Amino acid sequence: MTRTLLLPMLLLMLVLVQNGESIWLNLPKSGYKCVMEELQNNVVAVGEYNAVIFEGLVLRNPTVSIAVKSPHGNLIYHKENVTEDEFAFTSTESGLYLTCFLPDNPDTGGKLAVNIDWKIGAAAKDWDSVAKKEKIEGVELELRKLEGHVEAIRDNLVYRKSREANMREVSETTNSRVAWCSISSSGICILASGAQLWYLTRFFQNNKLIYIFNSLVVMS
Repeated sequence: MTRTLLLPMLLLMLVLVQNGESIWLNLPKSGYKCVMEELQNNVVAVGEYNAVIFEGLVLRNPTVSIAVKSPHGNLIYHKENVTEDEFAFTSTESGLYLTCFLPDNPDTGGKLAVNIDWKIGAAAKDWDSVAKKEKIEGVELELRKLEGHVEAIRDNLVYRKSREANMREVSETTNSRVAWCSISSSGICILASGAQLWYLTRFFQNNKLIYIFNSLVVMS
């Protein structure tokens, strides 16, 4: 029963994790538009993009500028006046990688859109070159691809687990600091109230106001 359930779950994870992702971006007339992709460290990523303008039934190829930046803002890839191209890099840090597109001629009319196809991990690997180099084909090649996807899933699970542990540690630290801040604030308020009471008592005593008040009470 366990093996029967394990196989469909594994196949589903292979489809969802570390595969290609193709999206369309509608660029504004002015300004830029970005798409983010979360990568862990030491992962190969390949991106293919193509810019088009839809103007009625006519399809034209405009030019755009593209910039790919790391989570800390380092420029990985940059090109201007391109209609289609591809880029590839290996991530050097974990986090959100930003890909931004800017139209070169925003006043050309029509609806400007960019299609970007992301391939990450095992999906970005050049399996044709691997097959020629290692002289494998058929079932053996498919098993190698499956092994690559399984390793990608394992690495992704380890990465998610480490992120969860870090977030839990940050939450516990934040809760502890908030608790100490609340206790400290309460203590400061109590000390301030005591200091005010002591100051007012001394003030009344020095100015004989307490004795005058007591005398008025006795006389009444």
